[in-house]
Amino acid sequence: MMTTMEYHNPVLLKETVDGLDIKPDGVYVDVTFGGGGHSKEILRRLGPEGKLFAFDQDEDALANALDDDRFTLINENFRFIKRFLRFHNVKSVDGILADLGVSSHQFDVAERGFSTRFDAELDMRMSQKNDLSAYAVVNGYDEANLRRVFYDYGELKNAPAIARVILEAREHGDIRNTEQLKIVLGRFLPAHKSNKILAQMYQAIRIEVNQEMDVLKEFLEQSLEILKPGGRLSVISYHSLEDRLVKRYIKNGMFEGEPERDFFGNFSVPFKTIGKLIVPDEEEIRVNNRARSAKLRIAEKI
Repeated sequence: MMTTMEYHNPVLLKETVDGLDIKPDGVYVDVTFGGGGHSKEILRRLGPEGKLFAFDQDEDALANALDDDRFTLINENFRFIKRFLRFHNVKSVDGILADLGVSSHQFDVAERGFSTRFDAELDMRMSQKNDLSAYAVVNGYDEANLRRVFYDYGELKNAPAIARVILEAREHGDIRNTEQLKIVLGRFLPAHKSNKILAQMYQAIRIEVNQEMDVLKEFLEQSLEILKPGGRLSVISYHSLEDRLVKRYIKNGMFEGEPERDFFGNFSVPFKTIGKLIVPDEEEIRVNNRARSAKLRIAEKI
């Protein structure tokens, strides 16, 4: 088990919690608990009657549970936010915070297989309860599905060639670890940008393994259901795929297409955007490298 310190600094801490516009007696949810940094700040601003529920599917995060009567940590994927809040007799909340993506801790534990820095088994599961692993994707998916994963989630134009090379390599035996995968994909990794491309490949596999886009869509739809009118949503995303979904859903309550207009050409939207897009300043990026690609969007339910 890791200590809280090894989870590193929460990204955009003040800005994200400010965005929730905390009411002292309100009910709030931190759906990505991790090391508890955002949760501690929410609790600091809550009064004795306030409540905070936190979600984290990663068993490692349980070691960081906060000793506070106002706090409840739920060891589940936040795609089930509505179901588990209902289990705790909570039907509506005043604010929801989500810090998406992989925690620094998960990147730093070599055997989890998230990082391009270490040789490790092909795992990449955010929860060890999940059946699907990176090994299953790389060694079990057919060519069409591999192509889809690398194209849709890695935004790699040469996804068809990547899929073919993986299939050819599998004819000589399973690809068991990250080092073998790097060797197989070596021809797509020119020296001057190998780290960037490899990170896109890892991102693609990781998103597939953890169903991150589906989870995000389910979470956003449920957030709209459980937020009270005037309730706030604070979401930090780390890549364009996530940010696009968050931005679109906040703007018009849909992930694709446009909402239908009424006779007068107006359409009703579920949220109003609060402020502009927030990104970390140079100092935060210097201190906390994970913050470099973070984008914070804040919305209020109408």
